[in-house]
Amino acid sequence: MQAAPVRATAVRATAVHATAIPSFATALRAVESLLMSGGQRTARRNAWTSVLEDRRRAKDRIETERALRQSVAGRP
Repeated sequence: MQAAPVRATAVRATAVHATAIPSFATALRAVESLLMSGGQRTARRNAWTSVLEDRRRAKDRIETERALRQSVAGRP
């Protein structure tokens, strides 16, 4: 008689998982919010924003150097 509730629970769990599977990033953010205080989350986000900005500046610098080389090479 105990097998029936176990099957009902398993079916219900399968139906829930089939309809809403969170993405890895969403799950990671949920774990992060549980483990870290607000200040640590803010610091981590600020650090990541800085990394992205550094990458953008490096890309701009490379493109500028390339354009300068082409302009110098094009002179007679």
